[in-house]
Amino acid sequence: MKHPLALALAIALTTMAAPAVSHAAKAPAPAKSQKSNVNPFLAPSPLPLHYPQFDKIKDTDFAPAFDRGMAEQLREIDAIANNKAKPTFDNTIIPMEKSGQVLRRALTVFGNLVGADTNDARNKLDTEYSPKLAAHNDAIFLNPKLFARVETLYNQRASLGLDAQGLRLVEKYYQDFVRAGAKLTDAQKVQLKSINAQMAKLGTQFSQNVLAERNDLAVVVDSKAELAGLPDEAIAAAAKAAKDRKLEGKYVIELQNTTIQPPLTYLDNRALREKIFKASISRGSRGNKWDNTGIVSQMAKLRAEKAALLGYPTYAAYALEDQTAKTPEAVNDMLAKLAPPAVANAKREAADLQGMIDKEQKAKGQPTFKLEPWDWAYYAEKVRQAKYNFDESQLKPYLELDNVQQNGVFFAANKLYGLTFKERKDLPVYEPDVRVFDVFDKDGKQLAIFLSDMYARPSKNGGAWMNSYVDQSALTGYLPVIANHLNIPKPPEGQPTLLSWDEVTTMFHEFGHALHGMFSNVKYPYFSGTSVPRDFVEYPSQVNEMWADWPEVLANYAKHYQTGAPMPKELLDKVLASSKFNQGFTTTEYLGAALLDQRWHQMPAAQVPDAKGVMPFEAAALAKDGVDFYAVPPRYRTPYFSHIMGGYAAGYYAYIWSEVLDADSVEWFKQNGGLTRKNGDHFRDTLLSQGGSQDAMVLFRNYTGRDPWIEPLLKRRGLDTTTDDSKAPADTTPPVTAPTK
Repeated sequence: MKHPLALALAIALTTMAAPAVSHAAKAPAPAKSQKSNVNPFLAPSPLPLHYPQFDKIKDTDFAPAFDRGMAEQLREIDAIANNKAKPTFDNTIIPMEKSGQVLRRALTVFGNLVGADTNDARNKLDTEYSPKLAAHNDAIFLNPKLFARVETLYNQRASLGLDAQGLRLVEKYYQDFVRAGAKLTDAQKVQLKSINAQMAKLGTQFSQNVLAERNDLAVVVDSKAELAGLPDEAIAAAAKAAKDRKLEGKYVIELQNTTIQPPLTYLDNRALREKIFKASISRGSRGNKWDNTGIVSQMAKLRAEKAALLGYPTYAAYALEDQTAKTPEAVNDMLAKLAPPAVANAKREAADLQGMIDKEQKAKGQPTFKLEPWDWAYYAEKVRQAKYNFDESQLKPYLELDNVQQNGVFFAANKLYGLTFKERKDLPVYEPDVRVFDVFDKDGKQLAIFLSDMYARPSKNGGAWMNSYVDQSALTGYLPVIANHLNIPKPPEGQPTLLSWDEVTTMFHEFGHALHGMFSNVKYPYFSGTSVPRDFVEYPSQVNEMWADWPEVLANYAKHYQTGAPMPKELLDKVLASSKFNQGFTTTEYLGAALLDQRWHQMPAAQVPDAKGVMPFEAAALAKDGVDFYAVPPRYRTPYFSHIMGGYAAGYYAYIWSEVLDADSVEWFKQNGGLTRKNGDHFRDTLLSQGGSQDAMVLFRNYTGRDPWIEPLLKRRGLDTTTDDSKAPADTTPPVTAPTK
């Protein structure tokens, strides 16, 4: 949740999930008109929609804003807690919602910049202030007088005359206080504060180590000949990366967050593929200064201790209580059902790949070799070409970045919701490649401001994500300022940015999150935008992926970057025909990570291994859950699994949990006419605009009129045994949602 009282903790989690790297400090260039030395966080930004004043923000502004912001918020909280008047919604809950504005402004910008454009100064601040912010959070949530007022309102909530949103706000505040330890004894609170401070410090160090390792382990290649098979634009990006590192004439393959690296799909050089793979999986466990195994051990133990202190058997039980899954058993049940067919599919796929290897080696008159993880993507592409006469690199000329965004992502949003977009150049940005757009609603009024940060850089966290600089709220009168971030390699100057199909769907996915934030129409900041359970938040964004290959949308953006010719229908048909190809691998690598996450968080502190035992524990956990197929490593290994060291602890299952809802909703759209304003408005009104103001599953039922079915997901993943895609069978199994568990 993003309400003011929990913002410090939320930012701490954000920075833990956003790796940082040491390099020369790079503050935003000051605008020519800058004359004032006034800290820009002390008052709301005067820019449109309170857009951040990136041209005025200096790294030296953060610490004073943090200090003043925490002090001001504690004064505000003390005034609420010591109010002699009996507690009411208006003198307790509303002031808490409005508290901490200086801290909120500073933390929001800081947390976002640490993820998107960090530097030495920001890393140092992150390390210094993470435990301070955790302590600040504790000072509020463990304030006995404040909790007494909240508890009184909670006990009287039925007689307060509140509307549904107000009633839910009281209930959520009470639950948050209890889950934060408000009912603990004084001695227990001291112990909890110590745990929270240690966790905050460890989380920051973990994320900084991850990005430092990612940069340190980038693979240097001496000659272009070694890169045979790699697309020209990827070779150019590797040359640019080498130049940026002052390695003229060489090539640098930079690592991404995931275990399997994109170049493995194309590189003919098997030794180089192996080198890249082994560099990838070694991250965080090399015994160097960035080794994360000790941090993992300490963090897992501290989380288990915190859960026990709060009365839960494991951290997973604590973390899942306020998710739609509710219990570890529910998560285990779903993952256990999916793992066997996924691994079976992966083994069938592996047999096909081994057959391709044997065939090729025989044709060359050379001995065959056993399929290894670094071979999978390369030979999977060969099998795809043989089976579907389709090479994914054929798509790239039709998938130019700006065309995909403007004529694909934005076009679909216009057709569905009536949105229009206009780029503006007058607002400052923290990095020159960031683009800014005004977003106008169907009635022509401004709805939001959208920042698009698409390119990878050494100062940026890997992966893709959405964040919010300003949250919508009727209480504050604010409209949203939302950002999307991807990590697309930037081509040399003058060259087009050509995307892979995965990058296209990622762009649609992240814009689904952006829509969730921009459409927010709630009264209280607590419920704004994506303030929903972790295992629900991915659902709307996954639904938005469906428009990437929707015929009307695709025809509008999939045009050759040089000739403007549309993507040939036969090429698209091959893309769609191969949609279930390699799903055994994709599902297994995901489930390996999701199950690993649960294993780390479903044990008491006494069972947590020490640093030396981290990697053996990982191997044993994968074997126990039956996902230790040697050729398919988990999508993330423990020492670089940033999701679970941050906000997704015990929650990485959320992607496939949400996909149950997503796949079902895609079927709903198809059955109701697809890309229409009527359907878009219904999705917006019943779900996207509601934020966290209602229970997540109530929102889903309001949208679809029923509980979800799991069959569409099984069909999508190629794990089903039915053939009718139009509806669930009459004897459908219970929906995979918390109410049935």
